[in-house]
Amino acid sequence: MNLADLLSRYRLTFTEFWSARNARERTMLAVAALVVTFGLAYAVLIGPALSGREQLNKNLPVLRQQVAQMRALSNQAALLALKPAVPPVAMSRESVEAALARNGLKAQNVLLNGDFAKVQLSSVSFANLLYWLDDMQKTSRLSVTDANIVALAQPDTVNATITLRQPGTD
Repeated sequence: MNLADLLSRYRLTFTEFWSARNARERTMLAVAALVVTFGLAYAVLIGPALSGREQLNKNLPVLRQQVAQMRALSNQAALLALKPAVPPVAMSRESVEAALARNGLKAQNVLLNGDFAKVQLSSVSFANLLYWLDDMQKTSRLSVTDANIVALAQPDTVNATITLRQPGTD
């Protein structure tokens, strides 16, 4: 059985059903079908569009404010890009030891050799060591070139030898 045969059978069944109804029943069925069709159209097409439009109207002021903030930040970033970068403070034994003290660390030894600094730490908190390295990277733009870290039996305690390098201010 193909689709054409199936459709013709349904059409014939509907025609028989329709012709068996009197005029008043046909009118009531047509009105009911029309109401159901409009109800479905509203529920599927018009209702979601109206609620979406209402939601967009609510969100539009917030979105405009966000666009304005983004533009201001973009302008600020463009202005900052035009300014020359501030060269980092030259690395010194005092600056390294001050950063260590800010993070609750005390070095056994700090050796400076040109752009390199070798720091030896004994029985220090690993978390504080990481905070110190982050601080040194942000404030002095020092980067780790070599690290030897040995965990101790006590949790969060390590022995470390860290070699830091400060890039030249070319």
